[in-house]
Amino acid sequence: MDFLTPATITLIVLALMAVFFVTEVIPLAVTAMSGAIVLGIFGVITPQQVFSGLSNSTVVLFAGMFVIGTAMFHTGLAQKIGTSVVKIFGTGDKGLMFGVMLVAAALSSVSSNTGTTAALMPVVIAICSAANLSTSRHLMPLAFAAGLGGTITLVGTPPNIIGNAALAAGNLASFHFFEFALIGIPVTVVGIVYMMLVGNRLLPREGLRADEALKAAEVHQDEAAAGNEDPRKMLITGLTLLAVIMVMALDIKRFPLEMVAVTGSIVLVLTGCISETEAYRGIDWVTIFLFAGMMPVAIALEKSGAGKIIADEVIAFMGDKPSPYMLCIVLFILSAGLTQFMSNTASAALLCPLGLSIASGIGVSPQAVIMSICIAASCAFSTPVGTPPNTLVLGAGNYRFLDYVKAGTPLVILELIVCSVLIPMIWPF
Repeated sequence: MDFLTPATITLIVLALMAVFFVTEVIPLAVTAMSGAIVLGIFGVITPQQVFSGLSNSTVVLFAGMFVIGTAMFHTGLAQKIGTSVVKIFGTGDKGLMFGVMLVAAALSSVSSNTGTTAALMPVVIAICSAANLSTSRHLMPLAFAAGLGGTITLVGTPPNIIGNAALAAGNLASFHFFEFALIGIPVTVVGIVYMMLVGNRLLPREGLRADEALKAAEVHQDEAAAGNEDPRKMLITGLTLLAVIMVMALDIKRFPLEMVAVTGSIVLVLTGCISETEAYRGIDWVTIFLFAGMMPVAIALEKSGAGKIIADEVIAFMGDKPSPYMLCIVLFILSAGLTQFMSNTASAALLCPLGLSIASGIGVSPQAVIMSICIAASCAFSTPVGTPPNTLVLGAGNYRFLDYVKAGTPLVILELIVCSVLIPMIWPF
């Protein structure tokens, strides 16, 4: 059994986890935690390290932001913002598409992209009904914009937080709150322009009748909590969100991100904007345990030398003197490819430790590599299962699998080009 070295065991476990992540034969969180436990049983990591992810401060940051995001939807603030912005841009085909994508991107930059989509779906469907427009022309752009908006801030989407945590764990310079906006805003703008000029032409012309679409949307109304508008609670939630964002953006060392997020969520519970039960329900426990399970796996990759083996293989594949540009392109394609079929959180958690190992091996900026992986993980546009927003609009938009392939794949390629040009300029190799 000499061949079963710690590195070999880690690689076998990682490969099995990747298969289960893609197929989802068992729940994602169970896969992640099981992988950590197996590595602990075989002695690759210590028993204390198996559950060390649960005590990671990033887990607390996730939980706090989930609660704040849930309060936005529960109080009706998200729906109110959506309705107001759409009124400004009108109910014409192009105007509605632009307004919907703009507000979806803005909301998802500081809250759940799933919640944003669920909150805005009924608004979009109702307007399409009143203006006699096809829901199929507007629901996929809504889902895509929600995914793109998450790239704008540190807390916009789990991959961003995971990438930042990976840098911090390696004692490397991490990203500031709005540093993601340097690439996130261009990526979002390109996505909106693409859908306005090209993507909309690739969408089906006929959607469900408005009444059928509304029935499909009602399935997802629990998270959106439509109809719970309360002016006082909306004001408190809005002010709390602004305060949290401002303090996070200032990057005050005495107030770590996780402390700010939890403080904001506590304020919302104490003021009655969201109940304790609703706060617990609003936390995405799959993301929490998925992250907590992958942190020990990242430790195993480094400790066992498995990460170095993978890094060496990738470097060998790219030649003796691999181009840093080629490295970022390869990792972007790998991350974007995985995220079409598995959770973007899982994609980032799987690839960030590997990316850091490879970057270290060839002396490339770790920030550029991590950013490529994180942005790519949010480019889940080619399948209806790549990200929850895509799945949410599937029935209401009367889409087929191929509709996502046709409209989404060119967008993924376009974002690859944008990132390949801008990331090396912003974070030089």
